[in-house]
Amino acid sequence: MRPRTLDEYLGQEHIVGPGKLLRRAIEADQVTSILLYGPPGTGKTTLANIISNATNGEFVRLNAVDASVKDVREVIEQAKANKAMYGKKTILFLDEVHRFNTSRQDALLPSVEQGIITFIGATTENPFHHVNGALLSRSTLFELKHLTFEHSLGAMRRALEDGERGLGFMQIEAEEEALRHIAQMANGDIRRALNALELAALTTSPDPDGTVRITLQVAEESIRRPTVKADESTQYDVLSAFHKSVRGSSDAALYWFLYAVEQLGMDPMTFLRRLIVACSEDIGLANPQAMVQAVTAMDAYHKIGWPEAKYNIAQAILFAVESPKSNSIPIAIASVMASIERTKSAEVPLHLRDTHYKGAAQLGHQGYKYPHDYPGHYVAQQYLPNEIRDAVFFDASSQGMEEKMKQNQQLRKRQDGRGL
Repeated sequence: MRPRTLDEYLGQEHIVGPGKLLRRAIEADQVTSILLYGPPGTGKTTLANIISNATNGEFVRLNAVDASVKDVREVIEQAKANKAMYGKKTILFLDEVHRFNTSRQDALLPSVEQGIITFIGATTENPFHHVNGALLSRSTLFELKHLTFEHSLGAMRRALEDGERGLGFMQIEAEEEALRHIAQMANGDIRRALNALELAALTTSPDPDGTVRITLQVAEESIRRPTVKADESTQYDVLSAFHKSVRGSSDAALYWFLYAVEQLGMDPMTFLRRLIVACSEDIGLANPQAMVQAVTAMDAYHKIGWPEAKYNIAQAILFAVESPKSNSIPIAIASVMASIERTKSAEVPLHLRDTHYKGAAQLGHQGYKYPHDYPGHYVAQQYLPNEIRDAVFFDASSQGMEEKMKQNQQLRKRQDGRGL
């Protein structure tokens, strides 16, 4: 039931809809090197097949799982011969291109640059993580989206009616509820939906009149809940979503954490480490107790394990999200690092240097004022190097407990004679 033409192709209207760039290129047989990126079952290989049907050039398929550099070089040599002898172009379709290591991808580069081959790569992984940057820059990236519930329903109905390539040669009555269940469980993967429909049809005994009845019960037995693949890109994305949610949504932060651990099988420690970082990066001194909660949750996880520790971790996550937020700590760190980069080196002021040895006073290492000897346990004096003696790196916010620090900073400025 794989579509043979763009008119049969389901979904991806954003790249192959009427008037879209890729559709125009396919119809004009002017496809340049491209990368097709998207989840399984969204039509990457199908789109490559449609291109092969529409082109007058040589179309070669390789799968990166079992293809070698030797295979690639043989394709390139044949492409050179086709171009030199017949003026014929060669399109190389490389499925699962992310499975090609850097050296094998490098073998493609010269021929792609010289126009010897037109490269089409397909991948389920983020190409920015898994595809050679030089190859990526020489290809147009097209991202394929998850197909919808309606796309799966449409594909199955088409298969039930098609007697040549589908199940139309059989006398099948499929309950609407059964088709809808398969479409729902397929989660946008048309290949999976069609496989389940075929399994249901071929394993169900026909009635005396020869009719195969696909009921909801049969459909439920034919398709199971999919195992979600936690590839490297997915893990990065989920972890990013978790950290960003910690800044603004208790519901989302808790969801992404439990989804990652329970559904994707990710390690809870990954999220505990990120949570501890967030407690300083995004909450900081506005509520220092957030750090205590996060570290305590990590300790609880080490001592009692999963799944019991999910309660402790959830508590720490919710405490962090509902805490007042401040990013004064990362701002202060960035300011200090920028200053270090500018000044390169710094000398410690004489009065701050170590005096625990004979001769310190003789070298002028004296004059330090002990703050606890002064009112409010503070005294104005120079602490930074001469070049940046008046620099301000940490500027407390008005968030949570930091408000008191802000007031203290303002008081010190007045005592220093600044901010008057």
